[in-house]
This record gives sequence, structure tokens and C-alpha cells, in this order.
Amino acid sequence: MTELDRSEFWQWAYADLLSNAQRGVLAEFIVGKALNCLKENRVEWDAYDLITEDGMKIEVKSAAYVQSWKQERLSDLRFDIAQKQSWFAETNTFGDKLARSADVYVFCVLAEKDRRKINPLDLRQWFFMVISSEIINDKFPNQKTVGLPTLMKVGVRQIAFEELAAEIRSAATVR
Repeated sequence: MTELDRSEFWQWAYADLLSNAQRGVLAEFIVGKALNCLKENRVEWDAYDLITEDGMKIEVKSAAYVQSWKQERLSDLRFDIAQKQSWFAETNTFGDKLARSADVYVFCVLAEKDRRKINPLDLRQWFFMVISSEIINDKFPNQKTVGLPTLMKVGVRQIAFEELAAEIRSAATVR
């Protein structure tokens, strides 16, 4: 054998879409599909997860009640919103201060609670919550994580995939 099969590797390494790492990448892909911004390959560790053709920067976070491992109870859902010293892949430089580099955060929840029925590729099993970084900075300036009840308290609503692109565009224009 002189060359490995890429699809065999992908199947072996990345088939578990319930794992936190793979579900997160899948969530980025889902949001990218909604915004039609998947023309460039994913850049791991960039300051934000997606950028639209018009320059809007998106941070995608995912959570699920059901995990890959054996669980005694469903997982609590929390999302990382901490300010970070961002690394910018295009220039190979770090930001000079802690900040939220994206314009909009999209929280993606794989909501199915029955392990026997869960299918991360079924968009009907997901809901999404969208909030501008500006509102996060105003409402949660130094907070590192946020949960669903807190997001709902500040008016962030749960939406379906079909509403996602419009909701992101709307959140990006809120000032």
C-alpha cells in the first residue's frame, strides 16, 4: 500500500457526530450552509468560525442533551461566550486585547433527547439561537458562559434552520 483512502480515514476519525468536537464542526457546517458561505475550507482556531461574502463574522457554538458517552442524565446546555485573545489565520497574528471577534454568535442545539432517535444530520432535531456580539457585550460583558434560560430572558428566541439566515442578518444589523 502506498496511499491511504481519504474517505476511509474520514469514516474512521470523524463518524461520531455526537462527539463534542465533531458536533461543533457539524454546527459550523450547518450555519455555513444557511448563509451560503462554505466556499473556503474551514480554518480551525481562527478568530471566528465563518465569514460571509459581505464580511460578517460568525461565531458558532453547539450543545446537545445527548452525548457520545454513557450518561446518567441529560447534559445541561451552556455556551462559551468568553472574550479571547484572538488569533487571525490570515495574518498569523494575535489580537492585542481580549475581545469577542465575531459580529454574531449562533448557538446551535441538537435538541433530541432520545438516544435511539438522535440523528445530528436531521435539521429538524436542531434549534438555533442568534445574538449579536454587541448585545453579549452589553448584557454579559465579563461573563464566560451562558445558558438557555438566560438567553431567553434577554429575548433570544429559538428558531428553525429555515429561519437561520434571516435571523443572523437581522442580528448583525441591530445596534
